[in-house]
Amino acid sequence: MAAADWDPCDPAVSSDQVRAYDQMRARCPVAHSDYLGWSVFRYDDIVAVVGDHETFSSAVSSHPAVPNGFDPPKHGPYRTVVNHYFTPERMRAFEPVCRQVARDLIARLSLGVPVEIISMFALEFALEAQRAWLGWPAYTISALRHWTAQNHRATLARDREALDAVAAVFDSTVRRVLDDRRALGAAATENDITSQLMGEQVDGVPLSDQELVAILRNWTVGELGTMSASLGILIDYMARHPGLQQELRGAPHRLAGAIDEILRIHSPLVANRRVATRDVALGGRTISAGDQVTVIWASANRDESHFGDPDEYQPHRNAADNLLYGRGIHDCPGAPLARLELRVVMEELLAQTCLIEAVPGSAPDFASYPASGFRSLQVRLHQRSPKPPD
Repeated sequence: MAAADWDPCDPAVSSDQVRAYDQMRARCPVAHSDYLGWSVFRYDDIVAVVGDHETFSSAVSSHPAVPNGFDPPKHGPYRTVVNHYFTPERMRAFEPVCRQVARDLIARLSLGVPVEIISMFALEFALEAQRAWLGWPAYTISALRHWTAQNHRATLARDREALDAVAAVFDSTVRRVLDDRRALGAAATENDITSQLMGEQVDGVPLSDQELVAILRNWTVGELGTMSASLGILIDYMARHPGLQQELRGAPHRLAGAIDEILRIHSPLVANRRVATRDVALGGRTISAGDQVTVIWASANRDESHFGDPDEYQPHRNAADNLLYGRGIHDCPGAPLARLELRVVMEELLAQTCLIEAVPGSAPDFASYPASGFRSLQVRLHQRSPKPPD
């Protein structure tokens, strides 16, 4: 067993993960810890790991993850099914629904006074937008909110029993949704994503309930945390860069590129796991077969060898190398949906305000691993003055 090179749970790391990973990338780019196994921090090493599924397997969890927990050749047919749900046509159809969700939530926010934007807006948008996309009933909101908090605590504590318990609770919620859809029968609308998924087949065999639950778990669990974190990061960045904020109000066509670049600077997704299938050398270290390998996306996207000053805002220069949505066969299939939701909600937030302002004296309360972004974030939203009558 390799000696520990660092402690991912050290308060010094949790207090500002971004800077801690910058330091590890320079000091020990492939580092061992009891908590994460081998952590990989440099861009080129991470691209090598995620591009070599024969050496670094994605089958890392005791709970089936479809398709991101599969290796080839099993992965391909399931990924093809999943890809059908993120086409440009589906995104165009969902955009007005997503925009209404954003408008409704913005209308509830208090203006001109400090607002805790994570709990009051970012998480609620993630929950409501995902529920709308899936066509799920209202009762799932409270279940998903509770699940998100419980799962984060169990993951941080590495409490296997607690993780199994919260997974069972989540699975029961999804199975209830599936049962509700089956009860609807022909009354289920053709626009109901969940009902459509239930009719899918792989190699002529209908998806099992276990596979359906795993896919829907990935679409909800993975989406909620990263969407909420992404929105908090974007709002914080806008508040601290009022010049950019105003520029994007006047040039909303630049918003999509701006979002990707801001989320490169401060990643909403910290890491993914792999497991080594053979002994392999990486970054001057020897990783043994069976060892856990954790790719730190939040570090790779700030690697100076690819991006120069990692805090410099350069959306056009950095777009080609940005790993925001991963790389390789397991890149995020839901990237079109995430990009749509973030663009729409930020368009609405900027259009309905004249200024998003940082609250003086409020210190950042950074989230700790496995989450990213902020636990809480205080901002002040100023209402755009109504246009004078003609």
